[in-house]
Amino acid sequence: MRELFLKIFTQANVLFMLRGFRMTLVIAALSTLLGIFFGTLLALIRTYAGGRLRWVGGLVAAYTEFFRCTPNLLWILWIYFTIRGNKVAVSVLAITLFTSAVMAEIFRGGLNSIPKGQFEAAQSQGFSFPQTLVYIVLPQMYKKVIPALVSQVITIIKDTSFLKMVDVAELMRNGAVVMGSIYDVRGMMMLFAFEALCYFTACFLLSCAARAYQKTLVAN
Repeated sequence: MRELFLKIFTQANVLFMLRGFRMTLVIAALSTLLGIFFGTLLALIRTYAGGRLRWVGGLVAAYTEFFRCTPNLLWILWIYFTIRGNKVAVSVLAITLFTSAVMAEIFRGGLNSIPKGQFEAAQSQGFSFPQTLVYIVLPQMYKKVIPALVSQVITIIKDTSFLKMVDVAELMRNGAVVMGSIYDVRGMMMLFAFEALCYFTACFLLSCAARAYQKTLVAN
């Protein structure tokens, strides 16, 4: 068993898989940032678009429901085979399209929990509608949705494993390359354990950081 372990986890193999893990985190981070931006925009439009712009809210609702009700892997495959370009950029685009729809619903729930009196109070102080959103509504909304937002970010990190299907050099794909030279079930289980440890470490640290931040909010 020891010889098998040393054969698998050579310095070259470990560094190769860690480079894949770094790619996993980079793609997840970029997709998260873009997902938060576009998810916020979609949530604002769907929540507050009215009058002549009501049809825009309808389009946003159709977009969010369509992507939320279809698998992320489907869009990764579809976009990869229809859009030519840098693999990382295409991967981020595919995950962002799906993530934006999910985050839009998370943020919409947060926006709906903000009392309407906040707008009236802000207006009485001379705030415009955009100023009310930026300085009053959105900060409160983000605080309220932290648990759901962190849960979605963890899902994004894990969903990057789908990119193995399109040969993006993330953790699971690089692990599969190493696994190709192993013809022992025990060795494969060791590799799976290593990959699980990487995902667990990233997601657990993120959860701990979010809980610590929430405690500081409550203390203040």
